[in-house]
Amino acid sequence: MMKTLYLVIPCYNEEEVLPETSKRLLQKVHHLEAQGRISPQSRILFVDDGSKDNTWTLISDLHRQDEHFAGLKLAHNRGHQNALLAGLMTAKEHCDICISMDADLQDDIEAVDKMLDENDKGSEVVYGVRSSRKTDTFFKRFTAQGFYKFMKLMGVDIVYNHADYRLLSKNALEGLAEYKEVNLFLRGIVPLIGYKSSSVTYERSERFAGESKYPLKKMLSFAFDGITSFSVKPIRWVTILGFLIFLASIIAIVYTLISKILGHAVAGWTATMLSIWMIGGIQLLSLGVIGEYIGKIYTETKARPRYRIEAVELTLDTEKDT
Repeated sequence: MMKTLYLVIPCYNEEEVLPETSKRLLQKVHHLEAQGRISPQSRILFVDDGSKDNTWTLISDLHRQDEHFAGLKLAHNRGHQNALLAGLMTAKEHCDICISMDADLQDDIEAVDKMLDENDKGSEVVYGVRSSRKTDTFFKRFTAQGFYKFMKLMGVDIVYNHADYRLLSKNALEGLAEYKEVNLFLRGIVPLIGYKSSSVTYERSERFAGESKYPLKKMLSFAFDGITSFSVKPIRWVTILGFLIFLASIIAIVYTLISKILGHAVAGWTATMLSIWMIGGIQLLSLGVIGEYIGKIYTETKARPRYRIEAVELTLDTEKDT
């Protein structure tokens, strides 16, 4: 039996790339349908994450032109991860499998075929993994690789060189729906779902139009959210650091007292050495780390909705479904 595939594409101010992206994705869907690999009820679901340009207008036009295109408009900008989740949860009600990817199509759409192959072999989750980072700048490559290694060091189960290009079966989507946290980091959540998983490799292309929606500031924020959402090791490190500083302070006290007794200390030097310069800085750093976790608890306990859908453009062929 042919499976219904939904391609979930989060969009934020993507009017420059949507015409070409929609063209390529539609060609891919038609090709897969012609091969009998997916059903005619398969859809390309664009999720407008509160864009300020004509992204939603383009999505609505695409939907009117071809029923393969579907649209989801969020009431306001909620960020890439929430927009992606909104698309996945909407697709869950209609699809057998879904594949998420970015709107700029830097992720090779030809890898979709390999993902379907792995799904046919029984994989409920298939990760799209970059085979290399030769298209990245040195800075981007260095920081990205450092991020994955640091996340592993923190004890986070994350797939190396994998972003949000992945296939999820309906079972995996049902499992994902059970995770209710507000601070989303899907790259860390998906491996926790379980089920049989596999990976396919692909070459990442350069963005063909528009600008990246992940500048350095957003990347750093995303990385910090990922660490604090999945690991308590930073707090443990603060505890260890506090113990080491305590030992160092004992040594410093002995040293300063001996210096004062021997008359080597300048007036006021002892008090300065025992002042807040070092210990105060460590305390502020520790409070900052702990405060970040308290902030996470604060946002989670409020349990605010992760997204709100303003409009939906989706055509279902009920006769074919039955």
